[in-house]
Amino acid sequence: MKIAEIRELPNEEIQRELAEKRRALFNLRFQRETEQLERPAELRKLKKDVARLLTVLHEREMTQGSPAQPQPARSGQPRAAARDARRSAEERSPKA
Repeated sequence: MKIAEIRELPNEEIQRELAEKRRALFNLRFQRETEQLERPAELRKLKKDVARLLTVLHEREMTQGSPAQPQPARSGQPRAAARDARRSAEERSPKA
């Protein structure tokens, strides 16, 4: 699918195509792992199609003035809490 073709589609159609391509990509990856994949080039083609579809959707979001929601920064708190709990458990247990 060429980028010019994608740009002519409405957002709903792009979303539908994106879901379809992702489903097909999943199936091809499964076939690859079970060594039943006949055309390995299809994987690359589908990955590029997914990227094109996502690119057009992102471009439209940016031109409409509603940028994608930024991902909040991950704080190290959950990891630090788990580490502290593990350390305190190690201190309490008798050492052999």
